[in-house]
Amino acid sequence: MKNNPRTLSAWCMYDWANSVHSLVIVSSIFPVYFSSTALNEAGGPVIDFLGYPIKNSVLFSYTVSAAFLLTALLSPICTAIADYSGRKKIFMQLFCYLGAISCSLLYFFTRETTTFAIFCFGLSLVGWAGSIVFYNSYLPDIATEDQFDRVSARGYTMGYIGSVALMIFNLVMIMKPEWFGGISAGLASRISFLTVGLWWIGFAQIPFRVLPNTGFSKGSSGGAPSNYLLNGFKELQKVFVQVKSQLLIKRFLLSFFVYNMGVQTVMYIATIFASDELKMTGSSLIVTILLIQLVAIPGAYGFARLSERFGNTYALMVAVSIWIGICTAAYFVQNQNQFFILAAVVGLVMGGIQSLSRSTYSKLIPEETPDTASFFSFYDVTEKVSIVLGTAVYGFIEQITGSMRNSVLALLVLFIIGLVLLTRIPSQKIYRVRLQTE
Repeated sequence: MKNNPRTLSAWCMYDWANSVHSLVIVSSIFPVYFSSTALNEAGGPVIDFLGYPIKNSVLFSYTVSAAFLLTALLSPICTAIADYSGRKKIFMQLFCYLGAISCSLLYFFTRETTTFAIFCFGLSLVGWAGSIVFYNSYLPDIATEDQFDRVSARGYTMGYIGSVALMIFNLVMIMKPEWFGGISAGLASRISFLTVGLWWIGFAQIPFRVLPNTGFSKGSSGGAPSNYLLNGFKELQKVFVQVKSQLLIKRFLLSFFVYNMGVQTVMYIATIFASDELKMTGSSLIVTILLIQLVAIPGAYGFARLSERFGNTYALMVAVSIWIGICTAAYFVQNQNQFFILAAVVGLVMGGIQSLSRSTYSKLIPEETPDTASFFSFYDVTEKVSIVLGTAVYGFIEQITGSMRNSVLALLVLFIIGLVLLTRIPSQKIYRVRLQTE
């Protein structure tokens, strides 16, 4: 039964569980620790990685790109098998445990184990991103269309609150080590990576216990794994034909692909940008990230309300327009106070654009389709490939020009193109009534 309060609450709890990875590992403590630890013997940023000299910030960008490229390759196969076999939740669990365990292993990250830490960081991204595609695919299974925006926003809000709660504990541990037996700041940071893994696995048990495995299983009668793989590909091919026939889905995925390149790159690189370009201290960066998370809560609900009144596409266009202003300002930002203001604006639109993108795609999926995981694999692949290209382009431009500010200009162009592409999608409150085919 859809709109069951217990099921919806359990679904939102996975945002609570996994969002600590996005905040602690991707956006705040890990990047700061990485910048101060991934150094050569002379203390410089150019380090040896598998025999190749590379700047640590560029390596960070390329690791994100590689992780999401791997996820983009795995996602369609796994979701198709999950839909065919009726084991959506199992796949979600496997990716969750991969990501959480990889986070925990970052406890062993020192200057001597940088290469090991890079692989753990990359696998944590694969686990996080892989579990999210199955998590997102539950939305049309457990809620009716009129609730998509609100439930999606509620999930992101739970994620922001949960991640901030753990972040505050970790921040206290880093800034007040005497309260924890006089441990060093480095050890406190490494313990925080361990807490992320434990938090993630622990709270994930709530949705794992409550969420249905799947409502769709053509292979429930059993069979060899090879049969699941073969039929999984057939299922993916069938969904691909459906996606090709839906004009608005194709238009949305194209616009989402372009503007999401900018959104995700900003999220993954902002901390490194502030550290390298503005020379902000670790504590200032962490406070900034907390500010972004707190502002994102009303932002997610605000854009959900805007969508309810004017339509999803219009609300997304407003968000992308603000991102254009953010990139323009980022190119000229010179000091910490300016960056604080910019970070607050980023937080305002960050939650809104992510929440609306997820709910908008949910509305575009044909009604009563059983292949929700397979349909969301196309959304997921679009998202992950956009992250791969966005972070790779960002890192490449920095590598050849020596300045992250030039990379920001590339993101500005992406947002402008994304805004133009969004104008081709009608902004109506209910998408289902006007799905079109070519």
